[in-house]
Amino acid sequence: MSSPGESASSAVPIWPALVIPVLQALKDGDVLHRKDIADRAAELASVRPEARSETLLSGGKRYEQRFGWALSNLTKASWVDRASRGHYRINERGLAALAEHNGGFTYAQARETFAPFWPDSSAGNSGSKDDLGASALEQEVEVIDPIEQIEDGIRRIDAEVGGELLDRLRESHPDFFEQAVVNLLLAMGYGGVEQRGRRIGGTGDEGIDGIIDQDALGLDQVYVQAKRYKAGNNIGRETIQAFVGALHGFGASRGVFLTTSAFTSGATTYANNVPSRVVLIDGDRLVSLMIKYRVGVQVRETYAAVEIDADFFD
Repeated sequence: MSSPGESASSAVPIWPALVIPVLQALKDGDVLHRKDIADRAAELASVRPEARSETLLSGGKRYEQRFGWALSNLTKASWVDRASRGHYRINERGLAALAEHNGGFTYAQARETFAPFWPDSSAGNSGSKDDLGASALEQEVEVIDPIEQIEDGIRRIDAEVGGELLDRLRESHPDFFEQAVVNLLLAMGYGGVEQRGRRIGGTGDEGIDGIIDQDALGLDQVYVQAKRYKAGNNIGRETIQAFVGALHGFGASRGVFLTTSAFTSGATTYANNVPSRVVLIDGDRLVSLMIKYRVGVQVRETYAAVEIDADFFD
């Protein structure tokens, strides 16, 4: 359950909840770098360590992104001045606003206060913003930083494509699935630049569906097993024990077991405790890796997000 000011999918406060902590961080009138403002605001807003560690798809910190959105709105409203590159100070309007809104901002209050400084996206529409109102979807979009909007859209696309990808893998021929997982491991960098990997599944495969050679002579090998199961038909401990036995038969110490279903807790516990290094990849992680490494999918569109080049103006 999220506390007030937090989004449903993140422990990081939404940007309206960060407005007052940012002003409080600047209230002494010092000129501070944005990183120092973020650190002070995080303490004042009681942002938990696990929330501060949340990352975006781009690798940046979610909290820093939302803090930046709050600082941007404060600057546009002329409550905070940009003293120099990356450095800010509060002004008289900001101090007055801090006193007036000391109780903090809800989303509705923040929208009413800062919307006049946002780009007018209603150009060409008849009627005023007050007449048109804001739908629940518009409110949800406006409260999130634009980069997060893009990344949220990518996540939704990935989830939809991942579901279809999993369905297709489950319906594919076993030989195709075995080759697909070998292709994935090669795309992930196993097998080196020479792509030393092959499918060996079939009659007499002795429980091994593929082999990845980590060196040119095949002295260091990773053994692969792939099970194309329906959802709910989870892999149990006995199957992983059989795979470990097959590894021992080949004199191998490392293996990867991939499935389109999932693993029972007993299977996971066993794999974690055996001396052999055995990695289990369930259906959700399988399609996530295939999307990440572009196996079985292709890029449909590419978009570029721009920001001001501060060096250009210095």
